Amino acid sequence: MRSVPPVARVYVLLVVGGALVCAAPAAFSDTSWSAVALLACVYAGCEQAGRCRLVGRRAPKGMGTFFPVLLAGAFLLPAPAAALVAVPGALLARVEQRPAGLRRSWRAAQLALGIWAAAQAFGALGGSGAVSGARLPYALVPAAGAVLVFCVVLTVLDGGILAAAERVPLRAAWRGLFLRSLAPVAVHGLAGLVMAVLWASPYGPVASLLVLLPMYISCWVFAQYQRERAAHQATIRALVQAVDIKDGYTRGHSERVGQASMMIARELGMADERVEVLRFAGILHDVGKLGVPTRLLRKDGPLTPEEREIIQLHPEYGHEMVRGIGFLGEARAAILHHHERLDGSGYPYGLAGAQIPEFARVVAVADAFDAMTSTRTYSRARPVAVALAELERCAGSQFDPVMVRALVRVLGRDGWHPVVTADEGRVPGPRPGSVAVPGAASR
Repeated sequence: MRSVPPVARVYVLLVVGGALVCAAPAAFSDTSWSAVALLACVYAGCEQAGRCRLVGRRAPKGMGTFFPVLLAGAFLLPAPAAALVAVPGALLARVEQRPAGLRRSWRAAQLALGIWAAAQAFGALGGSGAVSGARLPYALVPAAGAVLVFCVVLTVLDGGILAAAERVPLRAAWRGLFLRSLAPVAVHGLAGLVMAVLWASPYGPVASLLVLLPMYISCWVFAQYQRERAAHQATIRALVQAVDIKDGYTRGHSERVGQASMMIARELGMADERVEVLRFAGILHDVGKLGVPTRLLRKDGPLTPEEREIIQLHPEYGHEMVRGIGFLGEARAAILHHHERLDGSGYPYGLAGAQIPEFARVVAVADAFDAMTSTRTYSRARPVAVALAELERCAGSQFDPVMVRALVRVLGRDGWHPVVTADEGRVPGPRPGSVAVPGAASR
């Protein structure tokens, strides 16, 4: 929204106008302004946590959208008053991109409408009496209804702004937004309900604010997990970029092998954690080429038997490089054994059949498939159907038939849409120094 289209500006103005209409009755009704002010201050404080010198960068990313406080307002206050709780914090929030004023107004109006709708749903389902009577179990159903309504409103408004500002088709703009937001908002909604019940109890508002402490700690722990995950990704990207620089013939190959490996793993029904590790294995399968002399990788001419033996050491080099990276888990075995063959004729150890780790058998199929379907300087890309037929021909001797069938099924259903493509514009021609694998082309 740096250069905001006129239609998006009109959309934001309409949402702001709707929020003003929803909140206006608070000025003409018996509103507990002290409760509104306290909740608004707490929410604004959560928005500003990242700027605090004491907390600084340790504040969880996304801490500003602290829904427990907003939803507690929806459970405690009339809908017009609850809508006001989000306004000061949203207007004071840090904005990374311009126009800052329009973005702040949009966020304030969006949250105000969402909380107003949640409060209306909570009251319509009889939740107000349960909170005021401190009967937590009876308030669970109304609270769940309020959370659902809140998520629906945010989803509709977010999809609308994507369509208006980014010209994303409406169906694509809304796809997945609701499901992605439901689980975290439900957890925040439960915390907000506990806050509301404590607030209405003899313990009072101060006790209710203690609920925020474990919520903050859980957000902090999740933020550390996200930072660790980002560090993992950065480590892998650095290793892959180093390989791509050293051996330009395989640029993009690692990412595509990771993608194909992940598709096979999902087709086999592996758990999400293993799928992610297998993706890492595919991406890093050739990292050992960093230990191979560059002159051999780029040699113009046939390799001598001694040079071929040196290049075939790259799985062992790769295994040594990643031995100490704990989060790779089973990926390390795949890096070491992805050139083994089912009949025992592969390298580096000549393993056969079930001796070859499962991850290595997956990566071997993905590696050969991408090698055959990618255009390189020494070979033209084969059609996907031809590559799959070659894999099926070599299944049982070179490749695990289970992995080959899984790839055939998933590509037949979903097609092959690689996220990274090989460099184009080069004239294909023979590369005498390449290491060919009989049957399926592989380097």
